Order: sequence, then C-alpha cells, then structure tokens
Amino acid sequence: MRIDLDVIHDWIAPQSRVLDLGCGDGTLLERLGRNKQVNGYGLEIDPEQIERCVARGINVVEQNLDRGLGNFADDSFDTVVMTQALQTLHQPHLVVQEMLRVGRECIISFPNFGQWKARWHLAVSGRMPVSDLLPYEWYDTPNIHFCTFRDFDLLCRERGWTILHRQVVSETSLGAALKDFLPNLFGETAIYHLTR
Repeated sequence: MRIDLDVIHDWIAPQSRVLDLGCGDGTLLERLGRNKQVNGYGLEIDPEQIERCVARGINVVEQNLDRGLGNFADDSFDTVVMTQALQTLHQPHLVVQEMLRVGRECIISFPNFGQWKARWHLAVSGRMPVSDLLPYEWYDTPNIHFCTFRDFDLLCRERGWTILHRQVVSETSLGAALKDFLPNLFGETAIYHLTR
C-alpha cells in the first residue's frame, strides 16, 4: 500500500464511520474494514475503479467531487478522507470545507509540487516534471492546482481549520532523511488531519 495510506490507516479510529473521496479501487476502505472494523463508504468517478470497489465488497457511489457533497448531512461521518485528489479539483478549498461539514474530521494527502526534484527538473530542463508520483505530461495531466506544504498551511490558517496532525513522507532515502528538516523542499507527499 502507498506510504500515505499507511499513515492514514493509523490515524483513523477503530469502528468509526469513514467516507473516502476519490476512493480509487477501495484499497484503503478494504484494509480499514478488515483491520479496524470501520464502516466505510467511497465516492469515485472512474467506472473501472468503481467495478474494482464492488468486486472488493466496498460500498461505493459514483460522484463528481467538484459538484460538492450536498447529498450528505452535516456530521454524517467521523472522518472524511481524500488521498491524492486535491490537486485535481476545480475548487479544492470548497471541497475541503464540505469535507469538514460532512465529517467531524478530515484527512487529506497530496503531492508536494515544491519538492526539490520537481524544482530541479523545471530549472534544468525548462519542462514540467514527470515522475512516478506524477506520471503525466503537462497537456494530459488531471492536476490543475499545484500546491506545496506552505500553500496548504496558509490555506488552513486563512480558513480557520485546525491541523490535528501533519506528516510529510518521502519514498526516497534522501527525502526520508531530510523531510522533517525542510519539508517543503524534501517531502514528496503531505498528509494533513484537520478539524473545524
């Protein structure tokens, strides 16, 4: 499982109600259900991923996150999760606001576009970076809002969201060694645990 999903798994309380936005193939929800007896639901837009969720026995609804979460009442869930999708949304700040309305807490992970490899690639080649984490060319990428840890910290302060936990992760040995010292430069992925 991806390193950010391991962290998120540890942050979620046993037997809680979880909504996973952009749940993909349901890997996280399946693991949470098995290990923590979580009552989970997923939202996904990709029909192939929805089929994979159904095959795993995951409760999943086809839904476009950019259209909001109006079909859910306030405090319907203990935790609302969104992994590696923030940067693909048209108005990510509004979706996070909705996550905090629907859930008492939310957990978000996203790629750090300020990471040193991305900066280096852009500076040396003059082209937008392509990597294992971000395997798209500039013209076919689903990523429309590039953000860094500092950008997200500022958004949280401006909106009055409380950061319960923040963790920076990196899959490389250099990044893992330096991520806590200079997270915006060496961290590959940010994971935030928020509440209102």
